[in-house]
Amino acid sequence: QAADSKREQFRRYLEKSGVLDTLTKVLVALYEEPEKPNSALDFLKHHLGVSAPENPDMEALRLEVAEMKEKYEAVLEENKKLKTKLAQYEAPQDEKLGE
Repeated sequence: QAADSKREQFRRYLEKSGVLDTLTKVLVALYEEPEKPNSALDFLKHHLGVSAPENPDMEALRLEVAEMKEKYEAVLEENKKLKTKLAQYEAPQDEKLGE
């Protein structure tokens, strides 16, 4: 009896969260495919990935990655300028050592 109750609670949870509806839609799409794919699992993964709502953290991570790329590029540019500046100061010292 307790197992049936837990199973029913889980089913209601899946229904409320939209999982059952989404799985049903994907399975119907697979059923209606005129040419069945070689891998039904890949079909499900592909369609669930496209139709699933995006994780809210994903957008924040994308923004963070873009920001980090900009900072990285700025640091590379600064490094390049500093190397050029350093080379200007090192060259005269090398010439003095050669004299």
